Amino acid sequence: MNMLYLDAVVDGAAVVEGAAEAATEVAAGGVETATNVVQEASHFVIPKFMQGYVDTGIQVAIELIVCMIVAKLILGAINKAMSRLNVEMTLQKFIRSIAKVVVYFVLALVIANKMGFNTSSVVALASVLSAAFALAAQGSLSNLFGGVLLLITKPFLVGDYVSAGGVDGTVLEIGLLNTRLNTVDNKRVSIPNGAIASATITNFSTEGCRRVDLTVTASYDAPVDMVKKAIFEAIDATPTALDTPMQPFVRVSNYGESSIEYTIRVWSETAEYWNTYFDLMENIKVYFDKNGVEMTYNHMNVHMVKG
Repeated sequence: MNMLYLDAVVDGAAVVEGAAEAATEVAAGGVETATNVVQEASHFVIPKFMQGYVDTGIQVAIELIVCMIVAKLILGAINKAMSRLNVEMTLQKFIRSIAKVVVYFVLALVIANKMGFNTSSVVALASVLSAAFALAAQGSLSNLFGGVLLLITKPFLVGDYVSAGGVDGTVLEIGLLNTRLNTVDNKRVSIPNGAIASATITNFSTEGCRRVDLTVTASYDAPVDMVKKAIFEAIDATPTALDTPMQPFVRVSNYGESSIEYTIRVWSETAEYWNTYFDLMENIKVYFDKNGVEMTYNHMNVHMVKG
């Protein structure tokens, strides 16, 4: 995976290099004219034995100014593109930092080429160092690109309640290397982004409604209609239970050894999920007692036989 990321970076550098060279070629005519004018003016005040050094310095200075302008234009275009695409601020900072390094490195190579230096060895050395760094920091790079992936795909946002990397909690921060969650018992957990990006993510906050699923048991002696009536009364007494997107559901789901099992499905707003769950659990016992429905439990009857 890291080699794929390196290939992407190399391709990006190639694109930037091509853009920089193209922009430099466009400005080459103006640079050459300005250089000639300044050099000719300097010949009137600079001794002849220093004119070669001065001419070279003037040429490098003007090319450097032009390259800096080109760099600013490229970076400005990248910033505008990210703003239009509504890229996350954390990812914007990361891309902006990488773009600066790549752009200025490529422009330095362009200037060195213009001055007649052989830059192929520098490029080869940079490639070798990049590969060595990628191999030495595989775990960190995995977390880094996992963070970039999370910021691009946005499977969750700050404030969402999620299950990610084996931890359930509210998202506090999505960083480049790790994501911080706050658990329901107020523990702060930092999870490496590589582990999150490669695992299943469950977001409990994206939808406006959630379904509460319960199972209860009742005695075989209690008529089914009476049990269902008591459960529906318990649902009606739960203020956070909703009739949409579906009506409450109560049906017999299993016949056990000593009891009948009933499955209950009720919808509630996501923010009221646990209130609905616990209120309904309490109301079921209350309305079973009111309707004379016996809730079964495991027990043993011992019969004494006199000999």
